[in-house]
Amino acid sequence: MQKGVNYYTKITLTTMVKKDYNKIDRCGQIPVPLKEEENILFKTLNIDPEKEERIINAATQIFAKNGYRNASTNAIVKEAKISKGILFHYFNSKKDLYVSLYEHLSDLFTEKIYERIDWNERDIFVTIRAVTLIKFELFAVYPHLINFLTSAFLEEAPEVKDDIEQIKAKMVENSFAKLFTDMDTSKFKEGVDVKKSIQIIYWTFEGIANQQQQKAKTLSVEEINQEEVLAEIDSYIELLKASFYQ
Repeated sequence: MQKGVNYYTKITLTTMVKKDYNKIDRCGQIPVPLKEEENILFKTLNIDPEKEERIINAATQIFAKNGYRNASTNAIVKEAKISKGILFHYFNSKKDLYVSLYEHLSDLFTEKIYERIDWNERDIFVTIRAVTLIKFELFAVYPHLINFLTSAFLEEAPEVKDDIEQIKAKMVENSFAKLFTDMDTSKFKEGVDVKKSIQIIYWTFEGIANQQQQKAKTLSVEEINQEEVLAEIDSYIELLKASFYQ
């Protein structure tokens, strides 16, 4: 079983998680469900919404539990209560389903983070810490989907590994551009190359995320020690502040 937490992944809402979107978050706010049209996983495929939800739920569970190579499309169609012919009418292969699912869930997870982030905050360290807390909130509400995204990120099967890495690289680049290109530069020390400093800061926390991900390979979402992770992040924040801030 491939389990763990990838702190730079993303998420969606399906039948399995719609029941949870009315939970109160740490700010006392009720998370807003996705618009109805956003429930469609692959809009261009025109899959029946109810049938699509069953495919999403079945595929995320089977892939997360077994990994790409050991996941059976027979098990997916059985869990989704559809025929194999219907599945392969929409997806050319198991690889097509797997990569498409990862890409779309990743995009939607990012959107959920963007919905919660304070776009008026311009301190890079406050933003990084806030994103970490938001991800913990999403992990708690959507553990099955997080387990799938994490298992996909850790997947070693050569058939899909390059595709997943390309999707993640694109996601990291886009997230960096959106989150950190309008940071407050007045707090940086005089003479410091701010652009390179921000890049170093981002790389540092990417490294922390990858390190935590390796530690969490054998853990479920519920077993991750949030306080321990935040304490490590805070220690790096203080170190980097001393290096780059006035």
